[in-house]
Amino acid sequence: MIRRGNADLRVLLFVLIMAGVVGGIPAVYAEDWPQWRGEGRLAIWNETRIIDEFPDEGLKVVWRAPIRSGFAGPAVSEGRVFVLDWQEDPQSRTLDGIERLVALDEKTGSVLWTHEWATSYRMLQGSYAIGPRATPTVDGDRVYVVGASGVLRCVNVQTGDLIWTKNYIDDYDTSVATWGVASAPLVDGDRLIAIVGGEPDALVVAFNKRTGEELWHAVNVVGEMGYGQLVIYDAGGARQLIVWHAAALVSLNPETGAVYWEQPWEVGAGMSVATPVRDGNFLLVSQFYNGSMMMRLDTDRPAATMLWKGASRSELPDETDGLHSMITTPIVRGDYVYGVGSYGELRGLNARTGERLWMSDEMTAQARWGTAYMVQQGDRYFVSNDDGALIIASLTPEGYIEHDRTSLIEATSSSGYGPQRRFDRAVSWSHPAYANRHIVQRNDKEILRASLAVSDYQ
Repeated sequence: MIRRGNADLRVLLFVLIMAGVVGGIPAVYAEDWPQWRGEGRLAIWNETRIIDEFPDEGLKVVWRAPIRSGFAGPAVSEGRVFVLDWQEDPQSRTLDGIERLVALDEKTGSVLWTHEWATSYRMLQGSYAIGPRATPTVDGDRVYVVGASGVLRCVNVQTGDLIWTKNYIDDYDTSVATWGVASAPLVDGDRLIAIVGGEPDALVVAFNKRTGEELWHAVNVVGEMGYGQLVIYDAGGARQLIVWHAAALVSLNPETGAVYWEQPWEVGAGMSVATPVRDGNFLLVSQFYNGSMMMRLDTDRPAATMLWKGASRSELPDETDGLHSMITTPIVRGDYVYGVGSYGELRGLNARTGERLWMSDEMTAQARWGTAYMVQQGDRYFVSNDDGALIIASLTPEGYIEHDRTSLIEATSSSGYGPQRRFDRAVSWSHPAYANRHIVQRNDKEILRASLAVSDYQ
């Protein structure tokens, strides 16, 4: 009885310490990064005891591992890092090659297993046909991945064995978009929801996540399928699946696929890229050519009203006042919007009117497709820009405040397009993962894990 009592006391003491209520000891909290933009796809990093500035010698890199090319960012879950890559067949003249899912040990970087499949990028624009675009989505014992040519696969996280697969072209008559399939599947309960682009009326498809059986499909395909990511927000007394595609912003019931509301809006060249972001009753999308559109979500029913939208057909910085995002997903905080425009200009906007408040050229390169991935951590932001730098910054209604920056990874991808490659420069266009007080980042040659924990620099 005494032994059991002591064990019970130890368990109780451990629980209290973890809750942060014993002797004022703060709770030790760590989290994974299991999908695009982390938990809930919110780009919010909740861990504490994170460094306030970078050491002069740079971050401590725990490990580096060689990988092949690709744009898909890593996911981290239960001690494993998952990343997609690609290798072209050197004998091929039609962009045939191998896509691959790699699972690495989070602590050591050693390869646990690989799962690969043959595919072709011949339907993609050649200048960007360098690998998968969509971050893996991890859910318990399964990881879901989709390649640039539209092959969706469900894989066992422990063994790498294939559980089920869908081919968007063969199964849904999909026309793969110019720059490839980029939308990561989203797990919602027993459903796996994906932007499939199935013609004529299966832009979005929900599958049984365990068997791959179709549960519902919705939304007519108008033009291209787009490149956006699905998100689910609670608003108006309902869970709303937000879909942004080449012709409209749509809200669906994630359980049935029924349409709650729809706001038509043409997206130039089908480039619906930046993830729809929400704060309070604001819901924002931003595109390269026409600028941004702000919706106000109703509070008592699943409906929305457009507050404002951009009208410019020019994306040039000296001809625009709003925000013309390309790759960078903006941030909405309170009455303010922060985002990176068409040529790398960082701008702050009034969320209620769309009026520009300020502009900065400090955060990322002032070049076409200028990109930065911004993740909130407490009252500040960790930003990885497309030069391969990692930045700690504040975004305020008065302007941009940079606290520190360090070089993290080599920029290895090409930003140019077409035979002249008019805007070519080396870029890093993969969203990092922030997990267990570390950052995991990749380029076309390697993937690395570096510490951001205070304890590693004391």
